[in-house]
Amino acid sequence: MFKAATAASNTLMILSINTSMPVTQVAPTSPGGTLWGQYYPQENRVSTQRAMDTYQNAGCNGIIITVDQQASYYERTEQDRNFGGRVARISGPGAGARAGTAAPAGSAQYRINGGRLWYTWQYIDDVRKMVKGKLLIKGILEPGDAKLAIEHGADGIIVSNHGGRSMDYGPSTLEVLPEIVAAVNGRIPVIFDSGIRRGADMFKALALGANAVMLGRTTRWGLAAYGTAGAQRLIEILQQELVQVAAAAGCTMLSDINKTKVKTNFA
Repeated sequence: MFKAATAASNTLMILSINTSMPVTQVAPTSPGGTLWGQYYPQENRVSTQRAMDTYQNAGCNGIIITVDQQASYYERTEQDRNFGGRVARISGPGAGARAGTAAPAGSAQYRINGGRLWYTWQYIDDVRKMVKGKLLIKGILEPGDAKLAIEHGADGIIVSNHGGRSMDYGPSTLEVLPEIVAAVNGRIPVIFDSGIRRGADMFKALALGANAVMLGRTTRWGLAAYGTAGAQRLIEILQQELVQVAAAAGCTMLSDINKTKVKTNFA
């Protein structure tokens, strides 16, 4: 459904590694060059190579490696809010887990999943050799990491805080975007993610230096309400809003959208 909607609205689609529909089924319906694959790092390089081959053989001409959320997968779940979950609550020195289960150890004591705590730039170096086309790194929030991404072969970066649901009081992506754009200095594209709800949001990101923006849960609202037609119409509405905002700001083309068109106050 998303694929049909994005194709109809002339929008590129990024297919998550966690999708319920495998890339081998989605790719044949994709116009050339409009499908990228998203991947969460796996420490096993053989597994990584297999995934990269699957994506690329299916026709994905861009690979996105997501490197944020090193310590956890998502925000507190409903179970956690009710003191449940898969890890027992620690209530005192030496407290064990529920009857019949082992006591949590290491990072698990703090409900931190250790599956992503191994990330290193060496992994990006290894993946770079596996990817024949474009390699993008998603989850950049620091200028220094943006520079390192370039050094390690990234063809683009995605400024993202995973929708703001990873860490309370972490920086907003719009807040850190200008300094990251300055650090990149035009060497590779900078894509903006997290929080796009209106065409005006897209305008702000472009004005602060982003080369493109990404949509996440917004399109799901359209999909949930009206299926393929809903997702397509939502994308079209955002595109129309962007044009309307640009016109109101006196911009007749994309190159006219720049930082002189917005005022920032992130204090």
